Amino acid sequence: MINAINWNVSSTLFEGYKTPNLYGLLFITGLIIGFFVIKRMFVKEGISEKILDKLVFYMVFATIVGARLGHVFFYGPYWDVIGEDGVVYERGYFSHPEDILKVWEGGLASHGAAVVILIALYYFSKKVIHKPYLWMLDRIAAPIAIAGTFIRLGNLVNHEMVGDPTNLPWAFRFQQFYNENLGAYDPTPRHPAQLYEAICYLLTFGILLFIYWKKEAWRKPGVVFGTFLILIFGARFLVEFVKLGQTTRDAYMVLNTGQLLSIPLVIAGCILLYKGLKKESINS
Repeated sequence: MINAINWNVSSTLFEGYKTPNLYGLLFITGLIIGFFVIKRMFVKEGISEKILDKLVFYMVFATIVGARLGHVFFYGPYWDVIGEDGVVYERGYFSHPEDILKVWEGGLASHGAAVVILIALYYFSKKVIHKPYLWMLDRIAAPIAIAGTFIRLGNLVNHEMVGDPTNLPWAFRFQQFYNENLGAYDPTPRHPAQLYEAICYLLTFGILLFIYWKKEAWRKPGVVFGTFLILIFGARFLVEFVKLGQTTRDAYMVLNTGQLLSIPLVIAGCILLYKGLKKESINS
């Protein structure tokens, strides 16, 4: 018998109610901590609190919408999976569009969030705060990293985005993980992939704060955000090697969907970091 951590934590807070739940509380906690981090940055630079309030709206909206739509379009399932007995074994988002709105049930993709956040921040930097795009990206990097940490912890309590089977001593038995391939709950000892990512994102958060405040990396536009892209999506790329594929097609691919989506973001991060380090420091 393989020794493993018996993980049976439930996201349910109140019996009989799906919301509010622990997943949602963790999600909100990450956003709140991120808010206070960027608030400190804005106070340091004399940015109006009204501007910060607008940024919070942009970020929350972009994160939720982007992450949810990213999951829907990148990972699916798109249509109902119906067995020979006529039973629906897996609900598809296009078959049940109302399911797209059920964010509290889990299913958020960081790549989708990244795309929509980048678009929202571009508009915000040009139309609201009137600062260079990279100025805005450098300051939002650490808050996004800590928000991602808590989202992954939310995935952990939701028993989703689990890892591959393993006999390592820190393997988790996800008691509430429903394996679609088996059509049953599957407590097989697995890598706690969500926890791996949460730890990587937390370390990234610490590194970003260190280089921003102690090394004054903000003086070289692109360095902080470039570091963010490399560390966050580099970690995502590596963890995917021990994570259960999230789409049917992943089983037939050398690199899965999450890895393919991470590669261009890591490359973009390398370019930003390289160019940023070559620039002369700015004063503000």
